Order: sequence, then structure tokens, then C-alpha cells
Amino acid sequence: MKLVRTVVCDIEGTTSSLDFVHHVLFPYSARALPAFIRAHGDAPDIAPLLTGVRQEAGEPSATRERVIEILLGWIAEDRKATPLKALQGLVWERGYRAGDFTGHVYEDTAPAFRRWRAQGATLCIYSSGSVHAQQLLFGHSDAGDLRPLIEHWFDTRIGAKRDPESYRRIAVTVGRPADTILFLSDTAAELDAAAEAGLRTVQVARGERTGGGRHPVVRGFEEVTI
Repeated sequence: MKLVRTVVCDIEGTTSSLDFVHHVLFPYSARALPAFIRAHGDAPDIAPLLTGVRQEAGEPSATRERVIEILLGWIAEDRKATPLKALQGLVWERGYRAGDFTGHVYEDTAPAFRRWRAQGATLCIYSSGSVHAQQLLFGHSDAGDLRPLIEHWFDTRIGAKRDPESYRRIAVTVGRPADTILFLSDTAAELDAAAEAGLRTVQVARGERTGGGRHPVVRGFEEVTI
């Protein structure tokens, strides 16, 4: 079997707690986003995102207040909408920089990242959250700035996480054969898509969560060997 040369990690439930995302980040963005949009909605980097919200919602004439209402609904349902994720990243940046919170990572995350890098593997992140939000979390993590350990960042712009084509694109981007890439996630459907694209897969089942399906299961990163 070929050696693993690239490790691709999901975030929620894999490197970081689902509770942090759903009980810290999402409520923070729901509180802060309305005022942020009212204050900065005409800015060159914000206005196109609001247009994207209107397009995705099928409401091209939606007022700014209606856009805010749409976004708050999307946050509540955890919708994987690219303009929402970009706007959340901008709001979270303010929170990280103000010290309102730090990015949660499990205790075994930073040691595993360093171990895999020392073994010669390239490290990548693939999450439905925007690349900007990913870099904020790992740049302001509980374990310090982990960004220097990570070479590639992928979000929904590369494709949906349950679409095999997304993982084929990742393989092309990192320039490695699919069977030398290991994808780590807590979600079986994502792992199924990665396996269909030829990647190697391991399901991370932390705490009381259980694995299932055809993927090897680990309880933490200390069980992952490359």
C-alpha cells in the first residue's frame, strides 16, 4: 500500500468540537451580523455577498432588512450557503481579534498536526465554513497559531463535501494521487464521497459518537497512523 502523503481534515467533530461551532460561533454571528450588515452593506467586499444571498434565496429585489432576515434563518438551519459563510467569517474575525473567544481544537489536534508534518505529510483543511473562517479558527486556536502547519485550505468553492468530484479536485490541487491522500471526518456521507473519488478514509468518532459504514473508525487522532 502506498504511503499517505497528504492528510485532509474536516473541522466540526473532527479537529474541533461541534459545541464550539453551534453554541459559540453561530450565536455570535446571529447577534452581530445584523448591525454589521447595516453598517457595512455598501462596502465593495460586502455588497456582492448580499447580492449572492438574494440570488440563492430567489429574491433578487430583497431589501437589506429582508436579506438580514434570510441570513438569520440560514444560521438557524445551519445552511451551507457560501455568502453566509463568507459574512460569518468577517463577523467572527472581529470576535477573535477582540478576544471574545478562541478557536476550539481538541487536545490531540495540534500534536497530531505536528506529527504528520514531521512524517512528511502535507496537511489540508476541508470544511463547509469559509477559508477565512477556517484560518481564523486555527490562527486563534486554544493551542496557538496552527496555520503554519497547514498548506492547503478548501471550502465549498471547491465543491460540496458530499460530492465525489470535490475530492477529485482536491487531489488535483495538492498534486498527489488520490490513494496517497487520507481524509478524516466524523461524517459518513462525506467519507463515502471521498472514497468514491479514490481517497483513503478514516471516520473520527469522538466522545459518545459511534462510527458506521465501511470506513475504519478511530476515537481520536492518536489512533491515526500514516
